[in-house]
Amino acid sequence: MIAALLIPAVTFAQKPLPKTYDLLVGAYTNGKSKGITVFRFYAETGRLAYLSQIDDVSNPSYLTVSADSKFVYAVNENDKGEVSSFSFDPKMGALKFINKQLTLGGAPCYVSVDKANKSLFVANYSGGNIAVLPLNEDGSIAPSVQTIGDSGPFGPNKDRQEKAHVHTAVLSPDEKYVFYTDLGTDKLHITRYKPGKDSPLSGVKPPFVSVTPGGGPRHLDFSLDKKHLYLVQEMGSAVTMFDYNSGKLTPKQTVTLLKDGYTGATGAADIHVSPNGLFLYASNRGDANDISVFSINQETGELTFVDRRAINGKTPRNFVIDPTGNFLLVANQNSDVVYVYKLDKNTGKMLGIVYKVEVGNPVCLKFAPAQ
Repeated sequence: MIAALLIPAVTFAQKPLPKTYDLLVGAYTNGKSKGITVFRFYAETGRLAYLSQIDDVSNPSYLTVSADSKFVYAVNENDKGEVSSFSFDPKMGALKFINKQLTLGGAPCYVSVDKANKSLFVANYSGGNIAVLPLNEDGSIAPSVQTIGDSGPFGPNKDRQEKAHVHTAVLSPDEKYVFYTDLGTDKLHITRYKPGKDSPLSGVKPPFVSVTPGGGPRHLDFSLDKKHLYLVQEMGSAVTMFDYNSGKLTPKQTVTLLKDGYTGATGAADIHVSPNGLFLYASNRGDANDISVFSINQETGELTFVDRRAINGKTPRNFVIDPTGNFLLVANQNSDVVYVYKLDKNTGKMLGIVYKVEVGNPVCLKFAPAQ
């Protein structure tokens, strides 16, 4: 069951030009959700309208959309790791299953694709590796041609860092490198990417950067000028800023996501730079249940704390900022709801909720241009 509630919008002086996007919602399917849901997003108001749903897609916990919006790829986060491909009709917001392949690792939790739609990169959390799968012209996925992982040493948290746990596989802005985070080893790995080869990923020197032991690196994003990389650490509830240059990372700053004296449960999750490049947002689960906002120094890339916003739902695992930069949408995994918050593009602060939709166990939000 999907329901929508319109809440009075926050008044703002200038409205953006009317634009529409498709919002794809990935979810865990052990509750109310049965697959991937698609909404039409109206960037003028923040309103969402239900378009379609494709069922019988097991645990599509992370999605990616091809650069031409013709295809959608979704991990199937199960012990038998798989990744599925779909054709996508942006006019109707409709998905059609094409095929799926094994990811050669358990619990895949992240998927990305290059702009040419030649290669798919999947992070296997319990498998502790990333897999590279070629793509065919019809959007279908071919069997994996390469896997890469780390054999240790592992971090100090014996319960969480007993082995490698890979969370992301992210292409650099110029797509010459692929970065992958390993919560188990406290490393951010760097590999060179050359499409069209049997082994598209190769080593670089240095092959990784490390974070504070027990930090648990998770997700990352680049600055708008591509000179800095921001890494959120799940267990440490912190963000580290690196200077970035042609595959090389130099750590410069680490900031906490926690209030002074905070002792409750945490679990930092997602991180995004605003479309105008002025602000960075990072979510924290557990008892914190909030999103922190930082301003970005446009010369140095360093972060300054701006605000911390408590989230109305539970467990803000994933969030997304709409392409106009006017709204921030939060997927609340444990309260079956996606909230739309108005953003102040001048201060970076999250203002009031303008809309919400109910979706079972939402854990991934992706935008695609509507037609």
